[in-house]
Amino acid sequence: MDTLLDQGVDTVLWFQQFSPGLDTLFKMFTFLGDEQFYLILLPLVYWSIDRATGVRLMIVTLSSSLVNTVAKTLGGQPRPFTYDNRVVRLVDASGYGLPSGHTQSAVVVWGFIATQARRRWVWLLAGLLAIGVGLSRIYLGVHFPTDVVGGAILGALVLIIWLRYGRRAEIWFCRLPLNRQLALTTAIPLMAMIAAPTEDVVTAGGTFVGMCAGVILERSSLRFATDGPIISRVSRFIVGGSVLIALWWGLRTVLDGLEPALVFRMLRYGVVGFWGAYGAPWLFLKTGLAHHDVARVTPGSGN
Repeated sequence: MDTLLDQGVDTVLWFQQFSPGLDTLFKMFTFLGDEQFYLILLPLVYWSIDRATGVRLMIVTLSSSLVNTVAKTLGGQPRPFTYDNRVVRLVDASGYGLPSGHTQSAVVVWGFIATQARRRWVWLLAGLLAIGVGLSRIYLGVHFPTDVVGGAILGALVLIIWLRYGRRAEIWFCRLPLNRQLALTTAIPLMAMIAAPTEDVVTAGGTFVGMCAGVILERSSLRFATDGPIISRVSRFIVGGSVLIALWWGLRTVLDGLEPALVFRMLRYGVVGFWGAYGAPWLFLKTGLAHHDVARVTPGSGN
């Protein structure tokens, strides 16, 4: 293993010989896998483009993130800059490195979008973005090449499983009683958080619980529609996004330093997830930025 990591360090150092000339480019690529980017992308799709696609994208993204954080904890592999002090860390990164979460998310998110778009140019763009994100993690000194390959493989597996079984699981889940839906979507991430109580696992798990609870309640009581004129779609994104960022930032400030830290972190991300999935659609309906979708009444329809 040390030999493999030593070879990985050599690869990282080769990439970093081009720094600082390519720093901006690769930092732009790595942003496409950052938490802040998904705070933009996921609500945009869910609120303003297509609700059903947005729900599926949120679920597969957060499921992938949860799998990744558990895998990192089990793997326990160091990052290049902690393994060899010759490696320069060009962006913030903490915790274990294998598999690369940025790479895994890029494969899952852009791969999912490509399957929905069904356009050759979208597949090409998705591939370029996933490769760019993976290479950026090596260049920036926060992942070994093996981390990136591992993230890509795990991301592909998550995406394949979702594409093969996701629709059937969705229909089965939607036919469960409401209380069982809520219990199931709470129990699974809760078990992961108990098994691996780290910041990353709690972040993914808390967001998953809040988001799923919001989606379930929105589906049963609100049923908002994402259609409408462009001004309404843009307004939903601006209004909902402003509150979401305020919650994300404000709760971090208010809860910072409180113990037990992981419990308050779970609370923070649970609130953010619930706002995105339920709170914002409720506000859109109350303010006239969205209307009820009367067609969304059939259990298991996926709408």
